[in-house]
This record gives sequence, structure tokens and C-alpha cells, in this order.
Amino acid sequence: MLAENIKSYFHLHFVVILLGFTAILGNLISLEAMHLVWYRMMFAFIGLWIFILIKRKPYLLKAGDIFKLLGIGVIIAMHWILFFHAIKVSNVSVTLGVLASTTLFTSFMEPLFNRRRIFWLEVLIGIAVIGGLYIIFQFETHYYKGIFFALLAAVLSGFFIVINKKISLRYDPTVISFYEMIGGFGIITVFYMITGGFDVTFFKISTSDLIYILILSFLCTSYAFAAIVEIMKILSAFNVVLAINMEPVYGIIMALIIFGESEQMSPGFYIGAMIIIAAVFTYPVLKRKFSIL
Repeated sequence: MLAENIKSYFHLHFVVILLGFTAILGNLISLEAMHLVWYRMMFAFIGLWIFILIKRKPYLLKAGDIFKLLGIGVIIAMHWILFFHAIKVSNVSVTLGVLASTTLFTSFMEPLFNRRRIFWLEVLIGIAVIGGLYIIFQFETHYYKGIFFALLAAVLSGFFIVINKKISLRYDPTVISFYEMIGGFGIITVFYMITGGFDVTFFKISTSDLIYILILSFLCTSYAFAAIVEIMKILSAFNVVLAINMEPVYGIIMALIIFGESEQMSPGFYIGAMIIIAAVFTYPVLKRKFSIL
């Protein structure tokens, strides 16, 4: 059992590295954000569909729940578009550092949706995250566009987490992700059809972009989603959440190694980012300690 747990921990952190690598790929792919997300969601739902068939998972849900999941997929699509656009107009480090503030928005949205009072811990963590964001903005004002779009992406991410939580308890997470990918892919497809975006140039992408998109879709999305589901059968949700909080750390480190000088930020940025990441790590630990679950 101990060996299996250790193996699962290594597997989990490998998956988190893949999640962090998503931002790297977003920077490497030359396509604009919405175009990129269209391909990502298309290949992702194909990959999840193959996984569902192999595992013989039941995928027929109530019609009402399917429509809910498709709607949540629209939110995910908007989140990813903002996320990749933030990378395009700034860089990986700024986007991931700011995106770590998702915990702040989740902690305040959840009480509103569940009609419960906000706990003192959530206020304290919120103040810490806001402080970190303030420091980042003070030192990286030239990246204001990236900070703005990353903040919007964080808001949508928090919204997605809160509304996805209840329905995720009723169905297999892989099946849920499958329908959500279809929803996001569908809404972008409709948008392009209305605006005439499907022209000859739309499907002309470079070989390198195609390779990066396939890695992003199958490895960093379909595989990562399915792997986390399998890992949670062995490790607790608490341990999984803690590990996933390493995503911005891994991503920023990889960005520095791969992109070098373009990802080197001021000391103030790293102070602000570390405050946010520390708050993100501290939040689930203190929630567990004070039984605020």
C-alpha cells in the first residue's frame, strides 16, 4: 500500500507538471487564443471519448444535466481563451502568478452560491492574495493587459469550480469533462460560423503548432484529467488539491528554463507571486485544521 501511495504521488506531480506545461505550450503555439482553444477542446473531447469507450464508462446522463455540463463547458472555453490571451499579451510567469488568485475568487463565490456566511479564514486569505496582486501590479505595470486578462480568467476559473462542484458528485469526472469539452468546442464553433471565421486559412496551421496542440489536447488535457480521476482513487482529495497548487510554481520554473530572459521578472513580481502561492497552499491546510469544509 505504501509503495502504491508513493507511486501515486509521483504520478500526481507528473500530471501537475503537465498542467503547468499548458502555459508553456500556449506561448509556443502561434495561433490566437480562441483558435487555439477550439483545437484544444476538439481534440480533448475526442481523447476523453476514446478513454470512456476503453473503460466502458456509462456516459448517458439526464438531459437536464447534459445541458448544464455543456453550459459549464462554455465557461471553461471562456476561461481558457482569457488565459491564453493573457500569455500572448504578457508572458507565462505573469499569467500563472495572477491565475493563482483563483482561490480568492472561489473562497468568496462558494459562500454566495451555498448561502452560507464567509469565514474569517477566507477573508484573511483574500487579503493576502489581494496584497500579492497589488505588489505584482506595482512592479509589472507594463504587463497590465496580461494581469487584467489573467484576473478575468481566474474569476471564471473560480466560478467554474463552484458551479461544477455539485454536479461532479453525481457523475464520473471523465464523463463530465467529456461533455464540458463538447460544450466549449460547440460554442466556439457557432461563433466562428456566425462571424465567418472558418475560412481557408483557419485550417492551415504549421507542423510545429499541430504537434504542440496535440500534446496540449491529449497529454495535458485528456490524459491529465483522466489521470487525476484515477489518482484520487488512491490519494485523498486534500492531497490532490495541495499538489495541484504547485502548478504555477512548476510553470514559472519551466518558463524560466525554456524562454530565459523574456520570463525574467523583477524581484517585486516574485515577492507578490510567492505571497499568492503561499496563501493558496495555506488555505486548504488551515481549512482542514479548523474543520471549515
